[in-house]
Amino acid sequence: MTAMAGAWNMLANCAGARRGERVLLAYEPAEYGYFDASVLNAVGRLAHEMGLIVKTVNVGFDPHVTRLSDALRAQMDKVDIVVFLARLGDQLRFCDMPKDKRIVVCFALDDDLLGSGFGTTSYGAFVALKDCVTGALSSAATVRVTCPNGTDVVGTPEMPHADAGDTTVSRFPMSVFKPVPAQSFSGRVALCGFLTGTGSQYYDDYTLEFDGPVMAYLEQGRLVGFDGCARDVAAANAHYDRISGILGIDRNFVHSWHAGIHPGCGYRREARANYERWGGAAFGNPRILHFHTCGAYAPGEISWNVLDPTIWMDGVPVWENGVFHPSRLAGGQAILDRYPDAAAVFAHPDAHVGLAAWRAMSDGPALLEAAS
Repeated sequence: MTAMAGAWNMLANCAGARRGERVLLAYEPAEYGYFDASVLNAVGRLAHEMGLIVKTVNVGFDPHVTRLSDALRAQMDKVDIVVFLARLGDQLRFCDMPKDKRIVVCFALDDDLLGSGFGTTSYGAFVALKDCVTGALSSAATVRVTCPNGTDVVGTPEMPHADAGDTTVSRFPMSVFKPVPAQSFSGRVALCGFLTGTGSQYYDDYTLEFDGPVMAYLEQGRLVGFDGCARDVAAANAHYDRISGILGIDRNFVHSWHAGIHPGCGYRREARANYERWGGAAFGNPRILHFHTCGAYAPGEISWNVLDPTIWMDGVPVWENGVFHPSRLAGGQAILDRYPDAAAVFAHPDAHVGLAAWRAMSDGPALLEAAS
């Protein structure tokens, strides 16, 4: 498959673009080290081939942006579809987007992602899977999250109403289910070697790496402490103190969590080379589950990342050691039967998530054979 096929999937299947419609491609230049220019080139070329009226605008990158500029909003008012090939769309997806436009935020950051199974597999399949998972969570009496490194969190999902608790902006590719509110969940979370931001706001020292294994503890959706070597625990607490103080937000609030649902989401660069970029793409892989913390709003400002989760819904391991099994959900197999290309991706998942496997050990995390 090619990046052009991924671009078609985004414009035709996700945005619902039709010949003669006007599309605005709001892009972030490659010089910022996040989106590759090849993505803009592929989407722009395909849009022209589809007979769309195309306009591009450089929106740059502002780590502290809180609203759309008047100039950009004026350009958005003149089109039918807006595609964000920029972090701006992710930063403002919960708070400042016009409701009368078809708006897509792209999470395929380079032509490898856009042209892989992540970008090219039927968009509708993952919309259906998202709804299937969300429905199962809404009816589950007990959900438990575990992982090989010691995560063990239990609660009863209190899912928001169908038209709440999510963003109206379309993600492409669709790669997560509706976030599960954390207020009823308690337990411990094994962090996979670091704390990093959520892509909501950007700040200095965005990522804190640990020397050894660290557990985060929560009770009824509140952070109650960390466990690990004294230096790591002190660093984690100082990080929360600093970020919550700078932004004036609820330090200990754990807002929600979700896992990736797209086994085609292979992230082949090392996470530590650019944690901001990793956090904006790799989370769609079922091997990654993350909690939104620090701030009483989605997505919070500090994420807890769990590697290879098992998610038990009323005793059924729907995720098992980082593998998502749709067939274990009511209606899940029917979705795979309806979308053979999605079934093929599930049969051959991409295990690359930009991390080497972590193992909690008394003398610190050991890097096992790289899965990335």
